[in-house]
Amino acid sequence: MRIPIAFVLLSLASLARADDMPAPRLDSGDTAWMLTSTLLVILMTIPGLALFYGGLARAKNMLSVLVQVFVVFALVSVLWALFGYSFTFSGEGLFLGDAGRLFLKGIAPDTLSAMLPTVPEYVFVAFQGTFAAITVALVVGAFAERIRFSAVLVFSALWFALSYVPMAHMVWGGGLLGRDGALDFAGGTVVHINAGMAALVGAAMVGRRIGFGKEAMTPHSLTLTMVGASLLWVGWFGFNAGSAGAANGTAGLAFINTVLATAAATLSWMVGDLLHKGKASMLGAASGAVAGLVAVTPAAGFVGPMGALAMGLVVSPLCLWGVGGLKRLLRVDDACDVFGVHGVGGIAGAILTGVFAAPVLGGTGAADFAMAAQVWIQIKGVLLTLVWSGAAAALAFKVADLLVGLRVPEEAEREGLDIASHGERAYSS
Repeated sequence: MRIPIAFVLLSLASLARADDMPAPRLDSGDTAWMLTSTLLVILMTIPGLALFYGGLARAKNMLSVLVQVFVVFALVSVLWALFGYSFTFSGEGLFLGDAGRLFLKGIAPDTLSAMLPTVPEYVFVAFQGTFAAITVALVVGAFAERIRFSAVLVFSALWFALSYVPMAHMVWGGGLLGRDGALDFAGGTVVHINAGMAALVGAAMVGRRIGFGKEAMTPHSLTLTMVGASLLWVGWFGFNAGSAGAANGTAGLAFINTVLATAAATLSWMVGDLLHKGKASMLGAASGAVAGLVAVTPAAGFVGPMGALAMGLVVSPLCLWGVGGLKRLLRVDDACDVFGVHGVGGIAGAILTGVFAAPVLGGTGAADFAMAAQVWIQIKGVLLTLVWSGAAAALAFKVADLLVGLRVPEEAEREGLDIASHGERAYSS
């Protein structure tokens, strides 16, 4: 298989001979694109993800969701600089890196990234930090409307260290899954399956909202959810096309794939809505768009445009079942359907990447690409991510429960977390 410039494969640079690697040289175009991509990923988190989740919550909890996403982004950004970046991208361990870049030591303004030799390392640090922050923030949607704010922060810090950092190293930092040949262009396993599994565990451990299954818990503002979904779609171009690591043809491929998979998934979900409910809903369109974005994330630089379109068409029915039939089967109150969309969509996307990366289907694989072997590698990566993330999440939630307690008191939950936890309201009346 030919090697694209994508950093997901450049992460294996430490295993290659030095004379086979391009000489490091600053490229202003690549640097400008990576700075722009970093800003786009920040946009998709704050305000994109925050508004998407906030609109899905009830009005009395809107502000609490915004605060959780906003502060988690800030917390993880700090932790990433202190130790996360080092243990992800420094060192060659199978499961974890080393302390070589602890507190970002050894990096100067003119230091070029070992992963992206045409880009300053500070830019690469910032770009990867946004991935870490949004991954942890994604989990917030599962236990919205009933968790203590302090528990959110304790969980976020622990799970970031126990799950995100090791998974990112295993896939992108030269660790176990990368060495095994797993394809994950921009975070199917590292971000979406990882966060989706943690969300499922969190929803189960925090417990169901009062009145769940008996009272209507409809989104209070689909307008804000649509705005959030739109910002997610726009920001996702930084997420996927930015993962090419340069302003090049691979970025262009990832860009068009992000358009097509998302558009196809939006239409596919709406068809499912029409068949199931007889009406096409705004929530369905927004959910379909996110499902398409999730599915194409691991594949963005590895599949052709028609492969991305096919993935978008396939993923929405699966996620529609994930937020409906599977959710009822599991009897877990995942408030914003994090597992149903990010978990199920991430699993589908990761596995289908092994299919549509084949050159016969328009992918970027070599002529001798072995589809069955690659699909098995992808499945192994999915299974490891589910087990690792689930175990880390269970431990992190248990520690948070012992330290501060997971659940707010019943009266606080009934009043709403905006007032009970933050002393403010999202709306004045």
